[in-house]
Amino acid sequence: MPAKETLREFLVPVAILAICTALIAVSGLDLTLEGHFYQQGVWVGRALNPWRFLYRFGVLPAYLCGGAALVVLVAGYFSARASALRKSALFLVLLLALGPGLVVNTIFKNHWGRPRPAQLQVFGGAEKMPYHQVWERGASGDGHSFPSGHASAAFYLICPYFVLRRRARGYALLALAGGLAYGVLMGVARMAQGGHFPSDVLWAGGIVYLVGLALSRLLRLDEETVR
Repeated sequence: MPAKETLREFLVPVAILAICTALIAVSGLDLTLEGHFYQQGVWVGRALNPWRFLYRFGVLPAYLCGGAALVVLVAGYFSARASALRKSALFLVLLLALGPGLVVNTIFKNHWGRPRPAQLQVFGGAEKMPYHQVWERGASGDGHSFPSGHASAAFYLICPYFVLRRRARGYALLALAGGLAYGVLMGVARMAQGGHFPSDVLWAGGIVYLVGLALSRLLRLDEETVR
């Protein structure tokens, strides 16, 4: 793929993330939207389904997909039939480990220090913390809001898009739309529980997409043929 096209593929989502982040900051959407979920001193999603169910079990599809890919990856060393899918399986395993795993949860979530909505003074949080914009880093370990780990696991389900986009574009776009929709749904669940802001959900999806794009280039998924 030409270098210009590759660069454009990265710049477009980065630009979307930057523009949406700026709009959220200017409009105050983070606090405004979270205020709708905080009613009479209670986060409405804490005990209500489907939000509670999604919090407890909503990450399972990502783990099942990653686990199945790991099985296929190992089987590829013993089966000629499975070997044709080995590169795609490796991509799925790495995307789960590096996207939601390393970048979202380990690097950012555990160290960025952005307070959760439920920790803010404005929402009655016991810690009485102030609101931080996405780019305002707090003390490491004091807050685990940025980005949303649960949403990133849900957004991981866009993974078939990168595998199929050069071979079956219709199915690829369907997978992309389904993964994005599920990620947004999981994000709403976490927002309703006071766990994350809209901007946390936005960046969870953006990070997973960008890591997927980078991995698809590094592994040259477009060059793999299915026998």
